[in-house]
Amino acid sequence: MKIENNVLKHYLRNVYFITGTAYAGKSTMVKMLADRYDMIFCGENYHSAVSDLIAEPEIQPDLCYMRQMKDWKEFVTRSPEEYERWIYGVSREAAGFEIAELISLSREKKVIVDTNIPIPLLRELSDYHRVVVMLSPQSMSVERFFDRSDPEKQFLLSVIEGCEEPQKVMENYRAGLSRINSREHFDEYADSGFYTILREDNGKDTRNEVCDKIAKHFGLCE
Repeated sequence: MKIENNVLKHYLRNVYFITGTAYAGKSTMVKMLADRYDMIFCGENYHSAVSDLIAEPEIQPDLCYMRQMKDWKEFVTRSPEEYERWIYGVSREAAGFEIAELISLSREKKVIVDTNIPIPLLRELSDYHRVVVMLSPQSMSVERFFDRSDPEKQFLLSVIEGCEEPQKVMENYRAGLSRINSREHFDEYADSGFYTILREDNGKDTRNEVCDKIAKHFGLCE
């Protein structure tokens, strides 16, 4: 069965999407907006509670990769090309889980979501005033990837440090991050036609200012 995009768009009318590159502030803004406007919060990988249970290797091979990999050292030592392919493959396969979950959550209340739904699909499923693209310079998204204290990043760092020749493994992993956050992918976001915010690397705390801009764009404030 195929559900047409106009039907999905109708049922997603209470959903507000934030997407973009790493280290652009997406997770921070989603949390701030949820708290400020009493919205349902959907953070990064919010769909995994379901997708981890029911994804099938024959249908969603990239979502199933972590079940089948030998160990975490295999994860961090893949080629940069394979890491890039896998990341965007996961985004495509996860889109169906995201859409189903968001329809379920948003029937009676507004939802704010940190999403990886591909840009072409977002164009079909949402509107200009329901999507914000947040971007960061590649130097931030790659060089500062492990500066964050969240458990996932620190776990990966510990895996890399536990490998033989950890410096080479780190260089390889950062090369993968560079491909994921390449100019080509940056430009796809920047040229998406959606409202876009570029994070500046100036050391200033602009969280409230950026949150105000997004809230105004979404029409959440008077």
